[in-house]
Amino acid sequence: MKKLYSLAQLKKIIEGQKKKGKQVVLANGCFDLIHIGHIRYLKESKKKGDVLVVALNSDSSVRKLKGKGRPILNENERAEIISSFSFVDYITFFNEEKVDKVLLSLKPHVHAKGSDYTEETVPEKETVQDYGGKIAITGGPKVKSTSKLIEEIAAKIKNIKKP
Repeated sequence: MKKLYSLAQLKKIIEGQKKKGKQVVLANGCFDLIHIGHIRYLKESKKKGDVLVVALNSDSSVRKLKGKGRPILNENERAEIISSFSFVDYITFFNEEKVDKVLLSLKPHVHAKGSDYTEETVPEKETVQDYGGKIAITGGPKVKSTSKLIEEIAAKIKNIKKP
């Protein structure tokens, strides 16, 4: 995957992009089972700048946030799926529950969050404001979460009658 870099590697790349005058956008998430809400979030995030970086929660981070049995897909599988999107330029993993460390390292012009947030409820709001970045809420109305999707799949499987 040519798009996946360590945070240290990505910092150098992003510094070069900024020197070229490129506007950098950072989106983040678990992206455990890709659904239409993820696609809308990432596509609209890309429209906020020239370069889209996706900070992907590591497996351990997903477990901390979502609990036992998660992630469904491991971090390398999730990264490979995300890297296949033409609108995603770079990917990095992070181990924490919040993406502050990545934000402070890369200092993107825009930190994009999905529509399950408002500008006031973004957990990293103060970090972004402190370095002079902007927050953008992207992706349109919240349609479904991966957790809800998993519940729906489990319910459908449970209701399948065995011959």
